[in-house]
Amino acid sequence: MTIAFFALLALVVTRLNKPLPDRGPPEGPAYAIDGDTLVIGGRHIRLQGIDAPEMKQICRNQGRDYDCGAEARNALRTLINGRPVHCSGSRNDKYNRLLGDCRVGDLDLNRSMVEKGWAVAYGGYDSEEALARSERRGVWAGTFERPQDWRRAHEASEALQETPHNVPSPLETFMENLYLKLKSLISTLFDREQRNNEAL
Repeated sequence: MTIAFFALLALVVTRLNKPLPDRGPPEGPAYAIDGDTLVIGGRHIRLQGIDAPEMKQICRNQGRDYDCGAEARNALRTLINGRPVHCSGSRNDKYNRLLGDCRVGDLDLNRSMVEKGWAVAYGGYDSEEALARSERRGVWAGTFERPQDWRRAHEASEALQETPHNVPSPLETFMENLYLKLKSLISTLFDREQRNNEAL
């Protein structure tokens, strides 16, 4: 088991440390700045067709305020779960972020964020929003301002909210993804070892 563990660890490190191509669509380890913005290899990608709560935005559920912006970011990080992300797109927004459609394997991140209720439709995914609203998922479980309306009401801080900041270095991104991969790997190996012991 020890040899297998270190072999898998070496494989994880090799894959996470794979250099990104100089050109072409962003692909590789990703860092979620907020619920609709990723960084891949130093390049910022805005998930198009969706709008997630801003990082300083507060929503309300069951009579309590909560940081729905942070929750949306965490939801996106959970969907990624340390796996490589592939994005495609051809246009940039006014902050020079690529407007992209991003996937983890077969999982459509843009669509999933709306389906789970942690982003609203913003030029796409209307049926996914309707489903999330009807099932009271994510922000739809309580009350909230649409992110676009929240930004309008906080124009003084809009630039701060929308401009990517505190972006991690490539090493920090690599280490976070390595941690998530190792956490998942160790959990899998532990469960397998436990099942083997129970079978004895």
